[in-house]
Amino acid sequence: MEFAFEPMTILRVLCGMWFIPHCVGKIRHVGPASATFAKAGFHPARLFVILTIIVELIAGAGLVFNIFPWLAAGMAVAVLLGASYAVLKINGWNWRWQKQGPEFMMFWSVSCILSVLH
Repeated sequence: MEFAFEPMTILRVLCGMWFIPHCVGKIRHVGPASATFAKAGFHPARLFVILTIIVELIAGAGLVFNIFPWLAAGMAVAVLLGASYAVLKINGWNWRWQKQGPEFMMFWSVSCILSVLH
């Protein structure tokens, strides 16, 4: 089957674009985001929120525009593993999204890695 675009390129771009709503949410709600980061044990929480936004923007742009894609994917995975840790710390060992589990972040991390392996 012939595609107009390489499927892994589409996956890489989508992985990067998914950071946009995450960044917008944190930017628009720094206070509540900081409270969540503090609850997960990241101190100083506001600084961690700002650093996370910066890393997400860099990783997302790198993935979307194919700029140092390995580095971008690594940065994305680092942020997503941190988010997975926070979700587990706050909500316990739940897997399903209905119970606030980390499965989405884990899937996204694997997708970021797979998208740059070609």
